Amino acid sequence: MSDEYKTVLNYAKDEFVEKRSRFIGFCKPVTTESEAVAFINEKRAEHWNASHNVYAYSLRKENIMRYSDDGEPSGTAGMPTLDVITKNNIFDVCIVVTRYFGGVLLGTGGLVRAYSHGAKIALEAAKIAVMQNCLLCSARCTYNQYGKVSSLIIESGAEIDDTVYETDVLIKFHILPELLPQLNKQLADATSGYVQAFGDAEKFFAKPILPQLS
Repeated sequence: MSDEYKTVLNYAKDEFVEKRSRFIGFCKPVTTESEAVAFINEKRAEHWNASHNVYAYSLRKENIMRYSDDGEPSGTAGMPTLDVITKNNIFDVCIVVTRYFGGVLLGTGGLVRAYSHGAKIALEAAKIAVMQNCLLCSARCTYNQYGKVSSLIIESGAEIDDTVYETDVLIKFHILPELLPQLNKQLADATSGYVQAFGDAEKFFAKPILPQLS
């Protein structure tokens, strides 16, 4: 698997009206099919009187993708919803686009555009983030060195997670693996070799981004 991927951070929804039909896009982060199915069933129950509850989801593990037109003409609803997810390389997400029919037919092209738009606004509302695989690191320094060491850690692109004040100072932070060697060189130069950072585990962290969805 890649060391970096895009997902959404929150549950969110947004809606619009197209030729009197009301479309509501719901989006939720999920990591398993059971979570996705539970979310779909929740929205179906909540909007049991809607004309359609179209869905699509994409899971990073095993690259699972599913969709349903839920009674709309084949290829006009579920696939356009999934296309918005896949074209923007977003994983671990489930989208449900609910439609309340307004009495005016939209046609094939109109349906594709409407469901695509419903998926897009739902994703934007849910806040897209890049998940980055980082090293969990720690570095010890004296109290006199703390100001310089913490500044170098932050300037390197790392983020400090915790600081423990004991007889010396223990700084816990996460950093992209490729940035650690340069940081250690700077720490050694600044402290005459006294301070070095060590990584002992890996974890994904979210970096929110401004979406530019296609």
